[in-house]
Formats: sequence, C-alpha cells, structure tokens
Amino acid sequence: MKTVIGMIAALVIIAALSFVTGAVYLVSEINQAVITQFGKPVGDPVSKAGLHFKVPFIQQVHYFDKRLLDWDGDPNQIPTRDKKYIWVDSTARWKISDALKFLQSMGNELGAHGRIDDIINSATRDAVTSHLLVEVTRDSNRVLDEKEEEVTIGFAEEALEHITNGRQALEGQILQRAQKLAPQYGIELEDVRIKHVNYVENVRKKVYERMIAERKRAAEEYRSEGRGKSAEIKGKMEKQLKSITSEAYKTAQGLRGKADAEATTIYAGAYNNDPEFYSFLRTLETYDTTIGGGTTMIITTDSDYFRYIKKID
Repeated sequence: MKTVIGMIAALVIIAALSFVTGAVYLVSEINQAVITQFGKPVGDPVSKAGLHFKVPFIQQVHYFDKRLLDWDGDPNQIPTRDKKYIWVDSTARWKISDALKFLQSMGNELGAHGRIDDIINSATRDAVTSHLLVEVTRDSNRVLDEKEEEVTIGFAEEALEHITNGRQALEGQILQRAQKLAPQYGIELEDVRIKHVNYVENVRKKVYERMIAERKRAAEEYRSEGRGKSAEIKGKMEKQLKSITSEAYKTAQGLRGKADAEATTIYAGAYNNDPEFYSFLRTLETYDTTIGGGTTMIITTDSDYFRYIKKID
C-alpha cells in the first residue's frame, strides 16, 4: 500500500515539475501551436488537442487561434470608373491556415490585421475603380421585391440605368483578388463584404438627383402602363355596354311591337262588335287629350265632335 501511494506521489511530483519547468504544454480545441528553439521554429505546427512535450527552458510555445477571425477595416475614399468618389467600408472573415508561415511572416494577429488591411484595401480599390458607381451601390436591375404579386416589370427595368455586374459580383471579385495574396502569409480569407458605401459631399447631391430622376422615370412607366390598362378596360366596358343596350333595345322594340299588335287586334275586335260604342270611346279619349282646364272651344252644333256632348243632356 505504501509503495502504491509512493508511486502516485512520485507521478504527481513529476507532472508538477513538468508543468513548472515547461516540459509539458497543453493545446486546446480552439488553438494550434508552433514550437521555437532560440527563436527558430522546430518541427511542424501542433494542431491536435491534448498534452504535448517539449524541451524545458530551451523551447518556447506560440499559440494561435484555429477559429474564424474578424477583420474590420477603416473606410477608404475610392473613385469609381465614372469618376465618382465614394467611401467604402469593408469587413472580412479569415483564419490562420499555416501557423508556421504565419509566425514567420506576421508574428501575431496584430501584424496580420495590418497586412490584411493592405491586401483587402488594394483588392477593393482595383475592383471599385473598374466598375461604375451604380454597380457598386446596386445589385439588381429590378425595382420591385420578388415577394410582391407577380408583375412584369420589363418597362421599369428599362427606365433605370442598366447594370451588368452588381455589388455581389463586385464582392466576389474582391475576395478572389485578396485570396491570391493572403496564403503567402499563412492566412486564408473566407469572405469579404462591403459593409457600407457612402458618397463624398460633392457627389452626394448629384447621386440623389440621379436616383430621384430614375425613380420618376420608372414611376412614369408604371403610370403609362396603368393608363393603357385603364383605356383597355374602359373600351371593353363600353363595348359590353353597347352590346347590352342594343340587345335591350331590340327586346324592348319587339315587346312594344307585340303589344301594339295586340292592342290593334283588341281595337279591331271592339270596333267590329259595336262600331258606335267604339266611336264613342275614341271620342272620349280625344276629349281627355285635347281639352284641358280653361280651354275654350268654338264648334258648330252639327259637328261630330259635339254630337256626343249634346246627347249627354
């Protein structure tokens, strides 16, 4: 029992001395390490997590992060291909792909940030100066959001300044150019994005005026299309209205003709049954239609018109 305890105590002492003297070092899951001896790298980078050994006092451990790291640059004033000066603010995601090369060229993350500044700023300047302002600020020729109702907007696209390469394509070009330069420093760029674009003061007013003019042209195209649709709908409505009116008139005339025929038949029947009575009724009708209140008539006593009035007495 004492022997076992003694062995455990010895192992603990040895482990403690190993850590104290630096013979043992720990690499975590998020780190990688490079061992140097008298300032010169020794062996390959250590990326496997766990306990590792080195020569105490002589060799030194340099730890580097294995995760994606952030980079945010300062805004730069860059001219576009159409000579419009803008402020471009970029951001990127990067990682240390070769710890040994990174240690030899950069030393630490602070030095890497300065180098990434140069790489991305140079790539951004090359890309922006080869594109028009509208291609830097806009990513599509569309005006409406695709989530809106399905509408054909070709006329609106023609009203706006057409672009062939938008902002997304521009960011891809910046990333490709930067990725060619980064590996020599043990750095791998994963993504580059334009975070913000702003106009210099003397350009901003002209840009806003152009944007307003573009939107006005697009709005006028929409109004023109709307007026065309309105005229088309009104034309169809008037055509249908004339068709309905014509059909109604035709039906009314048919009913009226039928009614007149029936009335004539009735009148003829009444006349044939009692011509004298028929003549009397027709005369009374003329009285009602020709003689109004306060009317004065001068007729002879032998007039047929007066004949029925005389018989009333």
